[in-house]
Amino acid sequence: MFQINENYLQLNQSYLFSTIATKVEKFSSSHFGADLIRLGIGDVTLPLSPAVINALHRAVDEMAAKETFRGYGPEQGYGFLREKIAEIDFRQRGIDISADEIFVSDGSKSDTGNIGDILGDDNVVAITNPVYPVYLDTYIMRIGKSDKLLLLSCNAENGFLPEIPSERVDVIYLCYPNNPTGTVMTKTELKKWVDWALENDALILYDAAYEAYVQDEDMAKSIYEIENAQQCAIEFRSYSKNAGFTGLRCSYTVVPEALKVRTQNGEQVSLHGLWNRRQSTKFNGTAYVVQRAAEAVYSSQGQLEMREMVGYYMHNAKLIRDGLIEKGWTLFGGENAPYIWLKCPGDMDSWTFFDRLLAECHIVGTPGVGFGSAGEGYFRLTAFNSREKTAEAVERIKKWEC
Repeated sequence: MFQINENYLQLNQSYLFSTIATKVEKFSSSHFGADLIRLGIGDVTLPLSPAVINALHRAVDEMAAKETFRGYGPEQGYGFLREKIAEIDFRQRGIDISADEIFVSDGSKSDTGNIGDILGDDNVVAITNPVYPVYLDTYIMRIGKSDKLLLLSCNAENGFLPEIPSERVDVIYLCYPNNPTGTVMTKTELKKWVDWALENDALILYDAAYEAYVQDEDMAKSIYEIENAQQCAIEFRSYSKNAGFTGLRCSYTVVPEALKVRTQNGEQVSLHGLWNRRQSTKFNGTAYVVQRAAEAVYSSQGQLEMREMVGYYMHNAKLIRDGLIEKGWTLFGGENAPYIWLKCPGDMDSWTFFDRLLAECHIVGTPGVGFGSAGEGYFRLTAFNSREKTAEAVERIKKWEC
């Protein structure tokens, strides 16, 4: 009889956002016509910008002509996009990243989960708690629940920023601006982690999917702004939230040539080469038309439109922050990130608050406990709905007697 990967049996029965969708669907079916406002899942609501739409049309026209039709593309991504990324996202910021160190993909969710393919099973892996569920779930899928998994508690006392571990850690996931808490690390704080990783031969997996939302100059948009980080860190970036690509699916991962590790027999191996081998075997590349759309983000018009899109959502975040502060609630985030992390009032647990907010205000959010045990008693709201819906949600909450 064939066998299954029984690590999957150690996971929660369903993914967090699938559970939320089921509860919302059940509520909607029994409350026909209820005007629900969704501030839960981090999906964008603004349409794609004109520069991106025009690029998509041009790329589709190319695919319709025999002379310009494209078949299989490079698994690493087309040169025209990788060069733009290297130049605008990095070299213009004084960071020496080459196009060859960039791998275009279909989403940071995919890459942050798949990166484990090139890492050994005996690594001690640290993950913040609370955390974006994909890091933890994909670890369990691959390894199972293990004593080599270390959860770093993040709480109000430490500003929801993890502390440097005192015990051995080989790999750590860091996400800043953070999902779900909306907190950020200063360059000084991030340097402590880079220095620690270099001293301990550890690897940082740095999720920078929300870098476009960083407003303060003392916050890093890339971990490579920190000296020598290219020797200890892999960075993941996405177009989903900065350019509205949640429906197009495009991202990229940076694996520097300088990032090397020694095998058990002492041989020095390049992680860049291993990731390239993994992608060449398991990934067919991101669609040509999508990569042309991503390229358009780097045009002068595209950059302007991206900033306007980010500004729109950050204004929504400010509306939520100001409204909750006026109500007297305790919160984090919303200033350099599109997420607001609030303490559930009256010491309610996360799911109770979810149910009451849904039933009494017709607002959907995300229970903090869904991001880990340290998220219990907290709740995440997103700034990705429309301006009108966001303002309406804030007014409902301000009038709510809970």
